Amino acid sequence: MKLLSTLMVVLMFSAIGMNAQEQKVEQTPEESMVLLLSPTFSFSHKKLAYVTLEDGTEIKGNIQDIDREKGLIDFVKIKDGLGKKHKLKPEAIKHMYLPPSGIDKYAKVVDFATDAKKWNDQRLDQNLISQGYAFFEQADVKIKKKTERLLVQLLNPSFSSKISVYHDPKAKETTGLGVGGINVAGGISKSYYIKKNSDAAAYKLTKKDYQKQFKMFWSDSDILVETYGTSPKWRDLTEHIHKYNEM
Repeated sequence: MKLLSTLMVVLMFSAIGMNAQEQKVEQTPEESMVLLLSPTFSFSHKKLAYVTLEDGTEIKGNIQDIDREKGLIDFVKIKDGLGKKHKLKPEAIKHMYLPPSGIDKYAKVVDFATDAKKWNDQRLDQNLISQGYAFFEQADVKIKKKTERLLVQLLNPSFSSKISVYHDPKAKETTGLGVGGINVAGGISKSYYIKKNSDAAAYKLTKKDYQKQFKMFWSDSDILVETYGTSPKWRDLTEHIHKYNEM
């Protein structure tokens, strides 16, 4: 039974990938933009992970364990090439590249087979990003009236030069095809933490409030406001970010 379930998952991802590749041929330049990645929740214990600490120390090794508290990383256990084990609190980590595992690995294959068309954010290691590595970094995040320093996952690592989009651990998703509780295709998060380079902190942008907040959020772009301001769609958020990057 387990073998049958695994086979069904593999066949389903193959079908999704084939369908995406067929669509890719017919897409216009606007439709073929690099999209936001689906967040990664499980990580490989066999492939190397790359962690940079706040003091500049770099650790390369295998993930032993990752513990979460309310969706956020509480600590990371990693064993380096010398066999030394490190238990790291999130505040000690500046940024890290973690290899996906299991279902997340298949999801990343689909993501990159259909979306990774250009890599223009040179502040990140795009070689690792193109291999499906998840990128986490320290960022100031405004939660209600309080600003917190959090270790969050970047969902637009290839086009975050002007705007960073972070996974909201508590975000719900629009209806999509799922396997084992993990979204595979079709689902879109209903909220993200988003930060412009000029902002002091990232703050929560939600689907339900996007139309109301659109003109204020994009107030430094007359083109975006004039082009999309009448009836902005949440599903076009990535397109809006790309247009903003092109200015």
